[in-house]
Amino acid sequence: MTNKQPKSLWPDWGTTEDGRQYAPAAERNKNFVLAELKKHLPKQGTVLEIASGTGEQAAFFTPQLAPLSWLPSDYEEDKLVSIAAWAKEQPCDRLYPPIKIDTSEDVWACETAPIAETIGEITAIVCINMIHIAPWEAGLGLLAGAGRILPQQGVLFFYGPYMKGGKHTAPSNEAFNQRLKDRDPSWGLRDIDEVEQIANTHGLLLKQTVEMPANNFVLVFEKQ
Repeated sequence: MTNKQPKSLWPDWGTTEDGRQYAPAAERNKNFVLAELKKHLPKQGTVLEIASGTGEQAAFFTPQLAPLSWLPSDYEEDKLVSIAAWAKEQPCDRLYPPIKIDTSEDVWACETAPIAETIGEITAIVCINMIHIAPWEAGLGLLAGAGRILPQQGVLFFYGPYMKGGKHTAPSNEAFNQRLKDRDPSWGLRDIDEVEQIANTHGLLLKQTVEMPANNFVLVFEKQ
């Protein structure tokens, strides 16, 4: 399974000559997300970002979250190229080169040598707009990986649209969910209650749910 995010769902995505992809939505929400990251992330260690996408947010976040380091990842090769290109355009010595991760795999690249020996302790995992644009197996793998990798009091931080109590929180989210399912029946907005239930089985406790602009949510889990 993959955490693939097809560009055709967002026709306003673009690509520069050096391989940097850009998504207007990422530009719009980056400051809102950064404000929440500053509130909830640990003060030390390495942040593993799952499904970094274009990489523009990783390049934007890292300098402003010192002394945390940031390890971006993605499954798709063109995204890895874009992430590296953004890092070159906006260099920061705390932004690691991107790695390839498929969350449904039992062991991720960050858990094995040589990467695990160079990145330090992963104290937080951030996932922005991924688990609804992937089979649920990818979400299950992400929760299992977070439970496996994070230390006690480590943070799992989600951002994106979700259902609550089996219901959509806005007509626009319901329409978006239908577009996703038309593309792939295994995709779709996940329910916060179900995410929380599965997270609990991996020792992850939902500490805070934050309503965000454009009918999105931040979910903050802590490893027990």
